Amino acid sequence: MSGTNNGRRPPLTGVVERLCDPASYSAVYHRPLHDQPMPSIPALREVMDRLRAVLFPGYFGDSEVSPESMRFHIGAHLDSVTRLLSEQIKRGHCFFCERDEGGGCTDCEERATTLAGKFLDKLPEIRALLATDVQAAYTGDPASRSPGETIFCYPSITALTHYRIAHELFVLGVDLIPRILTEMAHSATGIDIHPGAQIGEHFFIDHGTGVVIGETCIIGRNVRLYQGVTLGAKSFPKDPSGALIKGQPRHPIVEDDVIIYSGATILGRVTIGRGAVIGGNVWLTQDVPPGSRVIQDRSGDAQVLPGGDGV
Repeated sequence: MSGTNNGRRPPLTGVVERLCDPASYSAVYHRPLHDQPMPSIPALREVMDRLRAVLFPGYFGDSEVSPESMRFHIGAHLDSVTRLLSEQIKRGHCFFCERDEGGGCTDCEERATTLAGKFLDKLPEIRALLATDVQAAYTGDPASRSPGETIFCYPSITALTHYRIAHELFVLGVDLIPRILTEMAHSATGIDIHPGAQIGEHFFIDHGTGVVIGETCIIGRNVRLYQGVTLGAKSFPKDPSGALIKGQPRHPIVEDDVIIYSGATILGRVTIGRGAVIGGNVWLTQDVPPGSRVIQDRSGDAQVLPGGDGV
């Protein structure tokens, strides 16, 4: 045998003592309150898998589902989603809860069940929005051979499925869970959409990797983005104590029928007018009139041109 201590494992006592020093762990320790554990990523993955099977029957889950078995297929999945999601909503609420008394909270359980029910009632609307996104992906990409291909293969539809589910939970006031769901999609697709963003129908992100859409973005209908687009904040206002002021509108407004090509960066509460086309690698911190074309000139500055169909 070879290695330290004649093959024996090195002693752990010293490092355990150092890691258990409150000065070491206080900034990174989560203390569970009310005997509630952290939200479960595996459980939320199951929630998303079951919701995909409901929203896109035949594509995910049971690929042999038929109109005759549809009611059982959807009912069985939603029964499980109700149980799983209610528990995760409760855990997300307890994550931020500042009350330090022990024991369970009946009102938290009732609130979680109520919110889960309100969310499920939104599923038909979520499916209708996703159907428009699927159509936008199909019509907007000449490489797509069918709408079904975009459902099954395109990272845009994966990211938007997570986003549209997370956004409804966000609007309902669900804590933490919406952000987890969008970050799951971010990890899988490279598309980072905050659940608080407002995005209209017929939205398509072509390729998608590196796209960032901030919390207070407002995006109209029939908007198309390409990879590497950032819709971000220009600055972060602070209060007198130096802490960031949260919740202020700080991200762009993108009106209907806008196209933003790859690598463009648009920062701050600016408005990109209806029908505008933003060229690749443009850096923008000012409003763009409706119907304009914006390109990067030789000096690297953005140049606004009269309206046109492309860049």
